[in-house]
Amino acid sequence: MSIPVPLPSRHRLAIAPLARPGRWTVRFAVVWVALLIALEILVRSGVETSLFLPAPSVVLSALAEMAADGSLAANVAATVVRIAGGLLIGGGIGVGLGLAAGTSARFRHIVDPIVAALHPIPRLAFFPLLIVVFGIGELSKIAAVSLSAFFPMFLNTVAGVRAMSPVHLDLGRNYGADKRQVFVHVLLPGAMPLMLTGLRLSANTAFHSTIGVEMIGAHTGLGAMLWLAWQTFRIDNLYAILIVIAAIGIGLVTLIRWISIRTAPWLVEKPTII
Repeated sequence: MSIPVPLPSRHRLAIAPLARPGRWTVRFAVVWVALLIALEILVRSGVETSLFLPAPSVVLSALAEMAADGSLAANVAATVVRIAGGLLIGGGIGVGLGLAAGTSARFRHIVDPIVAALHPIPRLAFFPLLIVVFGIGELSKIAAVSLSAFFPMFLNTVAGVRAMSPVHLDLGRNYGADKRQVFVHVLLPGAMPLMLTGLRLSANTAFHSTIGVEMIGAHTGLGAMLWLAWQTFRIDNLYAILIVIAAIGIGLVTLIRWISIRTAPWLVEKPTII
C-alpha cells in the first residue's frame, strides 16, 4: 500500500488559486457590487446624467439584448480566434527564434539590429502594409496580431536564456548530459520564469492589437462592435462591450496562470488581481 506524499508548501500554494478562490475573490466581488449599486443610485437620483454614464441596469439590459440576438457570441468568437491565432503564431515564432538567439551569439548578432529597428514602431502602423501583402481578409489581421505577440515573447526568451548561469550548464555536462538533455532539463527550466513573463506580455499585446485592428479594419469582432457603438452613440452598448472585453482579459490571465502552474508550479505565488 503506497502512502501519498504531500506536496511541498510552495506547490500547495501554487495549486490553491485554482482550487479555492479564497477571500480575495469575495472581497473583489463585494467591492464591485457595492460600486455598481452606488452608481445605480447615483444615476437614478439624477445627480449624474445618464447620457454619458448609463445606469448599470441599462448596461446589463443592453448586454442581455446583444447576447439574445446572437451578435455577441459571434463577435466574441471572431475576437478570440484572432487572439489565439496571433498568439500561437507570433508567440511560437518568438520562442523558437528567442531560443536560437539566446544560445547562438552569431545568430543573435544577426537578428538584434532587425529587432532593434522594428520593435519601437507601433504595431498598428504595420497594418496597412500587411493589408497590401496579405489582402483585406483574416490573414492580414492575424499577421498584425502575430507581430504584436512576437516581440515580447522573443525578447523575454532571449533574456531568459542569457540569464542562465554557465555553472548550471557545466554541471549538467559534467554529469554526462548530452546537448539535448542539457537543453531540455537545464536550459528550458532555467529560462522558464522570463518565458512565462513573455507569454503574459504577448497575450496582453495580442489582445490589444486585436481590438485595435478590429476597430480600424474589420466588420466583426468586439473592436468592430465597440467602434459601431461609438459611431451610433449607443453608450449603453459601448459600456456593455467594455465589460465583455474585461471579462475576456480576466479569462486570459486565468488561462496563463493555469499554464504557469502546469509548467512551473514553483514560480506561482498567491493570486492577485493583475
